[in-house]
Amino acid sequence: MWYPYVSPFDPCPPIVEKVYNTPPQLFFTYQPMHLPQFPPREALRRGTLWPALYSPYEKKST
Repeated sequence: MWYPYVSPFDPCPPIVEKVYNTPPQLFFTYQPMHLPQFPPREALRRGTLWPALYSPYEKKST
């Protein structure tokens, strides 16, 4: 999360807080041994078997 400069002369309403996620796949070049796993039902619900690759969508507060 970062906070860009907001000029008092901006013609549009500024975005005061910017958030971005980096996909964890960028950091895994191969599947490490003994990586923790979700139980099968929970893995189906979350969309991944490995907690290290789970990144839920978070609702922005307005």
